[in-house]
Amino acid sequence: MTAGQVRWRVSRWIWVGLLAAGSGSVGARFVGADAELLRAIDAGMVALLMVVWWSAAVLPLWVTSCIPLLAWPLLGLTEHGLPADIVLAASPYADAYSVLYLGGMVLGVALESTGLHRRIALHVLKLVGATPQRLILGLLLATALVSAWISNTATTVMMLPIALALCREISERGGADTPRLHAALLLAVAYGSSVGGIATKIGSATNSIAAGAWEQRTGAPLPFLDYSLLALPFTLLLLGVVWRVLAGYARRDRFPATAPRDALERELATLGPLAAREARTAVVFTVAVLLWMLGDVLRPELQALMGLTLASRHYEALVSALAASAVLLSGCCRWKHLRAMPFSALLLLGGSFSMAAGLEASGLTRFAATGLTQILDGSVWLDTAIVAVTAVFLSAIASNTATITLLSGVLPARLPLHFTACFGSSCDFMLPAGTPPNAIVHSTGLVPMRAMLSCGWKLDLAAVLLLVLYGALVVAPWWG
Repeated sequence: MTAGQVRWRVSRWIWVGLLAAGSGSVGARFVGADAELLRAIDAGMVALLMVVWWSAAVLPLWVTSCIPLLAWPLLGLTEHGLPADIVLAASPYADAYSVLYLGGMVLGVALESTGLHRRIALHVLKLVGATPQRLILGLLLATALVSAWISNTATTVMMLPIALALCREISERGGADTPRLHAALLLAVAYGSSVGGIATKIGSATNSIAAGAWEQRTGAPLPFLDYSLLALPFTLLLLGVVWRVLAGYARRDRFPATAPRDALERELATLGPLAAREARTAVVFTVAVLLWMLGDVLRPELQALMGLTLASRHYEALVSALAASAVLLSGCCRWKHLRAMPFSALLLLGGSFSMAAGLEASGLTRFAATGLTQILDGSVWLDTAIVAVTAVFLSAIASNTATITLLSGVLPARLPLHFTACFGSSCDFMLPAGTPPNAIVHSTGLVPMRAMLSCGWKLDLAAVLLLVLYGALVVAPWWG
């Protein structure tokens, strides 16, 4: 492809996005939509523009991610004046999850600069085997197990350095170009975090919100064990589907030949014992993981000590910031090593969060949820299908917590529908804006948009089908 053809292709997709978004807004005004509906449509068209430009990569991702900074104040989404619109647009870029991710990147740099990442990667290769299917399965299960107990985002930040280390090790050992395998390994971390978070009541905020809404609506509590008995089979089934899709995607790569176990042991032997910097980095990393996992125990004590209300994400961000400070101050990681960090990834995260905040503030997600209640007819199969599609779709354009909060408030008091919505709100796999784990792995540059779309649409569809079958055949007969 010549330079002129590349420029035309880029220019064409810029205009496709602008025309698609503009035609939607103009059409809404042509049919005479009221002011509230116009705001929702305008916000939806801005989101459509961002998705088109993200998908086609017509501009650097961080540039597209900054669109809400201009769009939300210009559209006046909050109706409370320009200052409120600026806060709506800009505050997500300083979200606690961005701090959490920044600290995680610093930890990752420390692992790499000390060489500890290579030691970890070799041990993982030795434990699970070096075939693509085994590597993907090992990362997927390990991530899901951790994510069942701590937040999806914290799990992704914790597992990402290990996945990146595996990618480097594969490239260095075989010398082959394996972009699909690299993308599949990173997506295993993102998807494993999202799916694993479904398994327990504390695995994701959506689960606690759904359980609390059910108790408020019916007066019947849903104990921790009962929730897990309801959610764990679905989690295991969906993990199996995710593994098959990711393994199928990676299979097209020509995987480099790998050495047998004794060769791995020889390479581990050449690394020698842990150096002092490696040991300090390992201690900081381990302590950070333990603090994240014990967050529900330690956070109330910290709140009492500080006299502040500390949300889970703020606690996790605090741990991440302290861990990053520790590796810098202890000399595990030097300031010069931070130059290669992808700081633009923070703008991608902020743009995803700001887009979701604008869609919620505009009322678009509320319109979608209200319309849902008008088409439910009492049929288990049809109603479960409608709720499953709605939950997965809404979670792609709004935050998971906003999705379940909206749906829990409008759905009838039928447990199969509530927990189809609960599970479905954690099941968007197609867009970076769908969940923070998606945005985090996409920001590494090793997961191109086409890879996430290629795997994600299959998993979104599979999740909807599995939600319908599980809701109608398992939840309704046993829990309905």
